[in-house]
Amino acid sequence: MDHVPGTRSGVDPDDAEVGRRFAAGDEQALAWAYERWAGQVHGMAVRAFGPGPDAEDVTQQVFVAAWTGRARFRPDDSPLPAWLVGICRHKIADAWARRDKHRREAEAAMTEAQARPGGPVTAGVDTAATDRVLLLDELDHLGQPQRGIIELAFFEDLTHAQIAERTGLPLGTIKSHIRRTLERLRTRLEVDGAALHA
Repeated sequence: MDHVPGTRSGVDPDDAEVGRRFAAGDEQALAWAYERWAGQVHGMAVRAFGPGPDAEDVTQQVFVAAWTGRARFRPDDSPLPAWLVGICRHKIADAWARRDKHRREAEAAMTEAQARPGGPVTAGVDTAATDRVLLLDELDHLGQPQRGIIELAFFEDLTHAQIAERTGLPLGTIKSHIRRTLERLRTRLEVDGAALHA
């Protein structure tokens, strides 16, 4: 086995061996993969979104997706970093599609609210449209993994079990994240709704 020069232990495997062990489900290989290629993946995400939480979220999603989907990785067909780059491209495209969908929904809700007689801040306001605007705005303030979980639950209509399988998080964690996030959203909607109708 070839050794990677400059490693602390002096016994870390080469990239090809990391790929084989990753495909076999070796958790140490996941740690090595993150150590070696997270910078490259994060760099792609930063170029797409700029530095900040969006790039960090995509980086995390890439490694979660790679690990949970490792049965599809064929180390003899392509190197692990190339596979990670491919996943990263998909995650970036997914994130842009979600952003665009949220933007269109918010614009449609605002247009619908403003089309009511008297404008959006009178007693005749469409509360459902207003609530959608507030909900989309609140989603923009959620961190990960809460935002991703809520999007999977409400925009992709996945069950709690499906979300747990997709994200690799325990089912109990998924349920508690959804419960706490919905409580936060309900409080926000009640406060903002009361201010809107005051």
